[in-house]
Amino acid sequence: MLISLRQDHKEHLNLLTEQPVGVIEDFCKLAIDFLQNGPNLKRYAVAAGKLNVDSEAVQNCIYGLINLLLLSCKHHLSEADFRDSVLTLGFSQEQQGVLGVFYGRKQGEIQQILSKLAVNEPHYNDLQWRFEVQVSSRSLLEQVTPLITLDLSLKTSDKDKLESEKESILLQTDPTNLLHIANELEKALIESRSRHSRKIQRALSN
Repeated sequence: MLISLRQDHKEHLNLLTEQPVGVIEDFCKLAIDFLQNGPNLKRYAVAAGKLNVDSEAVQNCIYGLINLLLLSCKHHLSEADFRDSVLTLGFSQEQQGVLGVFYGRKQGEIQQILSKLAVNEPHYNDLQWRFEVQVSSRSLLEQVTPLITLDLSLKTSDKDKLESEKESILLQTDPTNLLHIANELEKALIESRSRHSRKIQRALSN
């Protein structure tokens, strides 16, 4: 199996295809350091000075390398398939060897990082509600206070377990606030269908 990168990610890696294997080894270290600790702009600036390029080019190159590693681990590429994928990006046999060895050594560590980054948020399962009205109290003999009680059921899927975990949340609100919540959710739903949101979704799924 070969992976296919987006055109902009391929362009980000062009800088690396022009470098000797020693520089590629340094970029591999910068990539794994990014995954473990986040970006290090000072180290990127130093690397940019040595290569006589701007710092943004170095950052983009590291991002492209990280994307290559993450996609390869996401699709569980073998070291042989990873090497073949690297060759299609314009790397030489010698460069491919360095990247392949690095991938083979760090594949398990990258998988662990990916598992930590995975977000397992609860999802909607069911909703039950009832409408209540308080018509009087000791202080106010004539009043109408409508309330809506919601029993929201959420479920969280766990790959390590056969069944999903369910959680029940009891909420109470008045009609005005409920209408406001419904309007905000409707706006969020419309925004999720916008062209900008679809672009972000495609980028995250690649």
